[in-house]
Formats: sequence, structure tokens, C-alpha cells
Amino acid sequence: MAGFAERPVVFGFGADATDPAGLTRTVMAADALGLDHFSVSDHPYLHNYLDAYASLGFLLGQTSSISGFVNVTNLPTRPPALLARTMTSLAQLASGRIALGVGAGGRWDRIADLGVPRLSPAAAVEAFEEGITLIKLLSTAGPAVTFTGKHYSVANIKPAPAAFPIWTGSVGPRSLAATGRVADGWIPGHGADWLSRLYRESRPVIDDAAVSAGRVPGEVRTIFNLPGRITSSDLRLTRDDEGRWVGGSVRQWTEELTRAVVEFGANGFTVFATSYGTMDDAELRLWAEEIAPAVREAVLQERQTQ
Repeated sequence: MAGFAERPVVFGFGADATDPAGLTRTVMAADALGLDHFSVSDHPYLHNYLDAYASLGFLLGQTSSISGFVNVTNLPTRPPALLARTMTSLAQLASGRIALGVGAGGRWDRIADLGVPRLSPAAAVEAFEEGITLIKLLSTAGPAVTFTGKHYSVANIKPAPAAFPIWTGSVGPRSLAATGRVADGWIPGHGADWLSRLYRESRPVIDDAAVSAGRVPGEVRTIFNLPGRITSSDLRLTRDDEGRWVGGSVRQWTEELTRAVVEFGANGFTVFATSYGTMDDAELRLWAEEIAPAVREAVLQERQTQ
């Protein structure tokens, strides 16, 4: 069983956890097809969504090789010390088939409805970086951890060592810089691909912060969320009026994703159905059996000629 760290370019799919039977069936099919990962969304304030971590644990228990993550964890609703214990437990139970996807918090009106104290944008990012730092301490071998921050603190907690990457759903400059300092990967905003203005303006912020922290920018991987159709024949337009990827044939996807890896340093892709539900069986099979291997082969050939 391989974890995320052993897979240089990863291919997966994302789904909203609103259909238990459909989600389970699709994840089990993806596991059988050899996809690298699945993801579930985290909306604890919405009654029709399954709890993200209950879903993640259940689905990892039903599968043998696919990895999973929450895309992304609403950190203000999950205290980092407890989230660290959840992650280290799942990493051990699932042989490392897990990543931590985490964000500083969105939809604060709904978060506050859960009784979580509202934070200003600046304070939310402070808590976000502090939380990631604490999770790393509590999942790395070493002495008991005592940590006192502005937002979180623990006293004399012994770590439970387990390896998993931390990917952030950062958008603003403060959280992007935090990603560069402390995270292992970045998930750009939904639909923000390698040609988007968001990517062009955001990735340098991450890289500069990584360098300032004494890190190599390439240590922070980019894993794109991609809504789009996989069609049986070529589409005339693969991007909408705003330049966002909308999909196309296997050939069009292969060419586009190969370019993303070779020219823009993409490290992974999580595809979503355009309806933001669960992918249908035909698209899932094309993604796993045709597009993913074709991109890997094309990338290999490109790199061998460089």
C-alpha cells in the first residue's frame, strides 16, 4: 500500500459526501481502477453532508490501495490537537493512505452557527499556521509537546508519530505565505488551473515564503482541483470565456495535463464532475484507465528528451 509521498504525480477524484451509497460505490470502483486518491468535502454546518472524517475513515476501511483526504478540512471547527490524533490514527490504520487537506476557514457565518468564535481574516490565518505547526509537532517522533500560541495550546502531550503530507486550500496572500513556510502542498481555488491569474499571482507568494523559511520551493507541491467533462470526442472549446478549463476528450485532457506537469510543475489532479456531485462510471474509467496513464507516459517521454 503506497502513501501520497511515494507518488510523484497523483490522479484522483472529488465528491460531495451527500450520497452515502453512491460515494461508497464510486470510491470502491476508483480503488479497483488504480486511482491514487479520493477526496470528500467538509461542511459540518450542512445537515445533508456526511461528516468528512467519519466518511474518510469508513471509506479507507473499505479499500486497499487508494488514498484519501478532506478537501479541505475546516480547521476552525476541528481543534488541531484532536485533528492531529485523528490523522495519526487514520495514517496508521490505513498504512499511510492519507493526506491532511486544511484551510483557514470559509463561510464564517455558518461556522459561527456551530458556536465557533468568529475570527478576523488576519487572526484566522494566524490560527491556521499555528494549527499546522502544532499538528506537525504532534505527529512527529520526539519528546512530549508543550505549545503555547495565540490561538492554540497543549501541555505535555506525547506525539503519535505518523507520516502524512499537509496540503492547504490557501487563497489570500497571508495564507499562501503560511503555506510556503509550513505546508507540503497547495490546492488552488476550485477551477483555478495553471493558466489562471490566481495561479500566476499566488504561486510566487508561496515560493518566496518557502525560500525565506529556508525551504526549497519545489517542496510545496501543487495539486489542482479540476471540474470538467470527459467527453468521447474532441470539444471545440476546452476553456470557457474566462479561460477556465471545461474539459474535452481523452486526447485533450492528456495534452493539457501533460503541459501542466512539464511546463508549470503540477504534481497532481483531483477531478470533479461538472455538477459537483460524484463522477459517473464512464468518466471515472476514462480518467483512471486512459488519461492518467497517458499523462504519466507523456511526461516521462518529455523529461527524457530534456
